[in-house]
This record gives sequence, structure tokens and C-alpha cells, in this order.
Amino acid sequence: MFRVSCFEFLVYKVSKENKFITETSFPYLYKMKAKKSYGQHFLTREDITERIANSILDEDTISQVVEIGPGKGALTKYLLEKDYALKCVEADWDMVEYLYRHYPALEGNIKSANFLRIRPEELFEGEFVVIGNFPYNISSQIVFWVLDKKAVVPQMIGMFQKEMAERIVASPNSKDYGVISVLTQAFYDGTKLFDVDKSCFNPPPKVQSAVIRLTRKENQELGCTFKQLRQVVKIAFSQRRKMLRNTMKQLVKGDEMLQEPFFMQRPENLSVEDFVVLTKRIVAAREVQ
Repeated sequence: MFRVSCFEFLVYKVSKENKFITETSFPYLYKMKAKKSYGQHFLTREDITERIANSILDEDTISQVVEIGPGKGALTKYLLEKDYALKCVEADWDMVEYLYRHYPALEGNIKSANFLRIRPEELFEGEFVVIGNFPYNISSQIVFWVLDKKAVVPQMIGMFQKEMAERIVASPNSKDYGVISVLTQAFYDGTKLFDVDKSCFNPPPKVQSAVIRLTRKENQELGCTFKQLRQVVKIAFSQRRKMLRNTMKQLVKGDEMLQEPFFMQRPENLSVEDFVVLTKRIVAAREVQ
């Protein structure tokens, strides 16, 4: 990864203020290449980046937006055209400098950090929408970050590996339905918006991509904790071809409950609501015991 010397960094700052940066003096700012370590694949289709920016629902009521991994600013460009308070989180220092150079309006609104380690209050007070062409190597972790911070994230619009996108929004009785489907849909309504061909990126990824939108379910009280639900769902899908009467043995003492018809199903057959009911029953049974 490229690193400048202290002297060159000072020259850069001075040059920036006086607009003397040239392609000759700082060529790396003009010919930035994607880095595998950050999972970077830059979108090159303007129509797609604009479509993603326009995918935020209820624009009139949204005032704060956080973009994850803006890279060269393909999506940022269209978000800046809207009446949002926009903040970007970019882990790659080189990209941060590139963004400041090409999008002066972002001055003071880029946080150079690992998004997964950020607390919401470091970004905004109150609610904000999360959006971005997410690095595929941490995309599922971003979803779980959103779930953990759901009180302040009413919407999420993201580019994912197509397979991951379809898993997140999958319905019961499908091969894609699994842990991340249930846990996400317990709190958000998921919609797959459109597919994106790998030829639309530079460099092109090895997989196809898709954009999804998550919209928070308001006043969603499950009657169990997220930790309890996650434990039940993860154990159920740890052996997805086995019936619940087998996988739930480690959580339920005795055979009486496990002999009920409900437990003759496989995890992929249960709806999100079924998993919530199952979790509450197991928690109640364990408390009695």
C-alpha cells in the first residue's frame, strides 16, 4: 500500500491549498488503482450510481446519510446533489485524499476509519441512512452492524455480491434462506432492487452483484432479545437438513416439546415469525426448568 513521506505530505497539503497539484507531481492521486486488501471494485456506470442514489425512500423526511466506502466518489457525486447532510467513511487513506481533492464539499465530512468499529454518535446525532457500494469481504458484517444499530438506521441501500443479496432477502422454503435472512427480516423489510453485471466495475469482480434496500419495521417488539433469537436461528441452521427435533436438543431438555408436529420441520420451512415463536417457547421452557 502506498505511503507518502512526511515531507511529501506537507508539500501535498500546501499544494492543495494553492491548487498547484499536478498529475506529474502527484500521479498516484490521478491514477488510483483498486486495492484487493480493501475489496475495492469501482463502479464505472453513471446510470447505476445515479439509480442507487435515487433508491432512498421518503427523501423529504431523510436529512442524514452515511456512505460506506465511497472510493473515487462515483456514488458520492450524486448524493452531494441532494439535500442531505452527507458523511463518508473510507478506510483507504489514499482514497480519502482523492475525495478531498475532487469533492471539496466533503471537507470535514470524511471519516478515515474501519466502518465496523465506528459508533453512530461519531457520525451523526439521530437517525441516518446507510448507503454504499459495499466491500464484499465485509458486506455481511455491515448488515449485522446495521442490525445492532437499528434504532438509528431506518434504511440501508447497498451493493452486494448477488449471492449474498439474495440470501438477505430470501423467503422461507428456498435454498438461499438462512441465518442472515431471518435475523435481517426480523427487523427490516428487504427488497432486491436490481442486478449489476460485473462488467460495470473496474476491476471487474469474479461474481455478479445486486443492489438491495432494507427498510426498518417500526415498533417491532419481538418479545425476546436479539441475542436469544440469534442463538436459536444459528443452531437451527447449523444442520439445515435436519429437523428441529434433532437440532434443538441442546436447547430443550426432555422430549415432550420436541415430539410436537412443529419440531418435525426443517429450519428452511419456518417463517421469521415462526422463529420468534420458537425462541420465546424455548426461553420460557428453560426459565421454568
